[in-house]
Amino acid sequence: SRTPLQDLFGTITPSDLHFERHHNGVPAIDPARYELVIHGMVEQPMVFSLSDLKRFPSVSRIAFLECSGNYRGASDGKATPQQICGLTSQSEWTGVKLSTLFREVGVDPKSTWFLAEGGDAALMTRSVPVQKGWEDAIICYAQNGEAIRPEQGYPVRLFLPGWEGNINVKWLRRIELADQPFQTRQETSKYTEVIGDGKIRQFSFTMDARSIIIYPSYPNKVEKGWIEIRGIAWSGRGKVAWVEISTDAGKSWKRAALQEPVLDKAHTAFRYLWEWDG
Repeated sequence: SRTPLQDLFGTITPSDLHFERHHNGVPAIDPARYELVIHGMVEQPMVFSLSDLKRFPSVSRIAFLECSGNYRGASDGKATPQQICGLTSQSEWTGVKLSTLFREVGVDPKSTWFLAEGGDAALMTRSVPVQKGWEDAIICYAQNGEAIRPEQGYPVRLFLPGWEGNINVKWLRRIELADQPFQTRQETSKYTEVIGDGKIRQFSFTMDARSIIIYPSYPNKVEKGWIEIRGIAWSGRGKVAWVEISTDAGKSWKRAALQEPVLDKAHTAFRYLWEWDG
């Protein structure tokens, strides 16, 4: 279920190689019977079918998605990029802006949170600040030019650019507006962070800056001479400004070249030409 980063070219992950996680199986949902309910602190509660959603003005953007549990070290150094950091992938996501639907139902200005509920057997539910919904949240029905695949939330999923994967609820079926978080099981017993001194951070949303070298990497073997070091860097806080590479255990750093276009909240490819003396 991890993306083979070391085998990909460019920054778009083929849909069938996108990493996948679920809490209790992949539901089979009939698109003809699909409904999204938006209610709570709104002027007019509404139910949207899949065809209803597709009638609204659409938006597409390229952005990464990453599981909050991404990254696994290997004590013996024998791990591929897929094994280390394969719970991140990048796609072109297409759908309707959540802000468009917010205006349609008339969201109460006093509402500060919304509940996103999935249609899986676990009823995956997360509380999301309303501000994120107004900013850039997308109700997605397509990925890389085709319908979202079942493992990615078919027929509709929530996409929150730059935020940890579990909040991007798949098989989305309900959104409820409120003036406080909902304290669901997934945000109380799950997806919390121990930060020391007996304290636990309940809500951690944004994925911070990260990078990984995808070539050369285990089990590649290199020869003396010129080597193009390649990798990807990304941040849930915006665009990658620059990448530096060290080939002497951190004693010195060199600026790598970034592959355009450098997009907001997106995997950015970098490369550095290095002459190895053997």
